[in-house]
Amino acid sequence: MLGVKDEILSVIEDRLGLRLVVRGADIYIPDDDPDLAANLTNLIGQFVDMTARGARPSGVEVRYALDLLADGHRPDLLSLLENTICVTNRGKQVRPYTQGQKEYVDAIDSNDVIFAIGPAGTGKTYLAVAKAVAALRSSSITRIVLVRPVVEAGERLGYLPGDLLEKIDPYIRPLHDAFYDLLPTERFTRYVEKGIIEIAPLAYMRGRTLNSSFIILDEAQNTTREQMKMFLTRLGLGSKAVVTGDITQVDLPANKESGLRMIGDILKEIPGIAFCNLTNYDVVRHDIVQKIVRAYEAFEKYEKYAGYSGDGRTSQALVS
Repeated sequence: MLGVKDEILSVIEDRLGLRLVVRGADIYIPDDDPDLAANLTNLIGQFVDMTARGARPSGVEVRYALDLLADGHRPDLLSLLENTICVTNRGKQVRPYTQGQKEYVDAIDSNDVIFAIGPAGTGKTYLAVAKAVAALRSSSITRIVLVRPVVEAGERLGYLPGDLLEKIDPYIRPLHDAFYDLLPTERFTRYVEKGIIEIAPLAYMRGRTLNSSFIILDEAQNTTREQMKMFLTRLGLGSKAVVTGDITQVDLPANKESGLRMIGDILKEIPGIAFCNLTNYDVVRHDIVQKIVRAYEAFEKYEKYAGYSGDGRTSQALVS
């Protein structure tokens, strides 16, 4: 349960600033803070149960659970084990690691259109691709359509050589990375050649009707209001659409408003449409990514209310 070189033990000690003693099959927890000791006892008990079920806890899950404890919440990690989506090429189970991710996966099961909004590293795209692959394997759909707005992130790439797929490949690469983890490379290539997996820039979606498809619109913060409306009205019979984006990373020109920012106000009353707001709690990348997300959130709040001169004083004040 404690992992290689007691990795899990080290994460707990570093996060909580205390010393745990392991002797044989027993873990001794300091009782200076009775509430913390009781909550940590409950959490370690969950880790034991997870290990007994063959799902050894990862550093991601431990950090997530400890963050919840620090904010006065009691995590329930065992409920996350029930939501296995599919298995990767290496035999690893794909499942939600946080409660926010679980709600997102449940929303995909229960709705026709799902909006997943949150910071980088929260699994928005990866979980959508995993659900699409699972739906394809179960024959509940016949096609997966990957869509992205072709917008450059703050830089001009200029002319790109090649045919359409080669031109848009740099923009679709994050979706490729997820598929390569879930499907053998040859099968993915074969699916693309047969049109079972289709890759399309958003601009090429106008006039189409997509039936029996699982459609993923990634980086949706870079769509305009008109583009968002156009995309959502492509949905045909037996299809499902997942729209993902991070409204803090908009790359549109200053005179263009993101269609993702206003979509909740427009569609919130329609049955069959779900909105999932993921937070820094749900970041499942490297631990440093969660810290980066929080630092940017703190800076943007300070910038909004106190102003920022650009001389570095604000960021230094945040650090201190």
